[in-house]
Amino acid sequence: MVVFPNAKINIGLYITEKRPDGFHNLETLFYPIAFNDVLEIIESHNAENDIDLYQSGHEIAGSTAQNLCVKAYNLLKSNFPELPSIDLYLHKNIPMGAGLGGGSSDGAFMLHLLNQKFALGLNQDQLMTYALALGSDGPFFIYNKPCVAKGRGEILDPIALDLRSYTFLIVNPGIHVSTAQAFSMIHPQPASFDLRNIVDLPIADWKNHVHNDFETPVFAQHPEIAEIKSLLYEKGALYASMSGSGSTVYGIFKKEDKPEFQFPESYFYKWV
Repeated sequence: MVVFPNAKINIGLYITEKRPDGFHNLETLFYPIAFNDVLEIIESHNAENDIDLYQSGHEIAGSTAQNLCVKAYNLLKSNFPELPSIDLYLHKNIPMGAGLGGGSSDGAFMLHLLNQKFALGLNQDQLMTYALALGSDGPFFIYNKPCVAKGRGEILDPIALDLRSYTFLIVNPGIHVSTAQAFSMIHPQPASFDLRNIVDLPIADWKNHVHNDFETPVFAQHPEIAEIKSLLYEKGALYASMSGSGSTVYGIFKKEDKPEFQFPESYFYKWV
């Protein structure tokens, strides 16, 4: 059984409060985009290992045990010991640590896949609880429709935002941004704009109202990321922003507009 975990972008991201548990409350708009990994599981008869991971595409840092698909399997296995051993094939197209939610998406789709293939009977709310245990973005990928998110990202409010008549350019310069360091440079404060009102604005006006709080500290440390955003606007983007804590920057263009870009060879970019 094969599924195609998709990426997301953040349209606006406000860090509103530091919580007693050490996490931060935020407000953001999650929007799914058609940029996908490939995930397949096959029942295995390997008596030695519960799960064997075979990975291709972009390299995934860290040990196999830290892979969110493996964590998703182990999470369900603890409550459903009857889960059989599996072979897991993961092809990574979505860059890691890029603010696109690729790892969280893989983990959430793994939960869906195990639930469906082995008839575990979990409903959406239960899957979202498991997904939150994997990471703050996880619950969104269970729902996987445009949502305004609050709390750690798990409080989801669907929003009627449809951008299918536009095209996105995703640009990742291959720069690792330390999320912990970026958070340490932010002073939480109430959101300056209610993202539920975004549907009332023309996209070209979003830049006057919608902001990603991580841009200020990240652009100060990595001016080349700020230059990508400026270039997207110069080439006609209706709206451009960094996604998550970076380092990916995206631009929203009219469907008929696909200007040519010349990025350094180390950059990854893709129209979606």
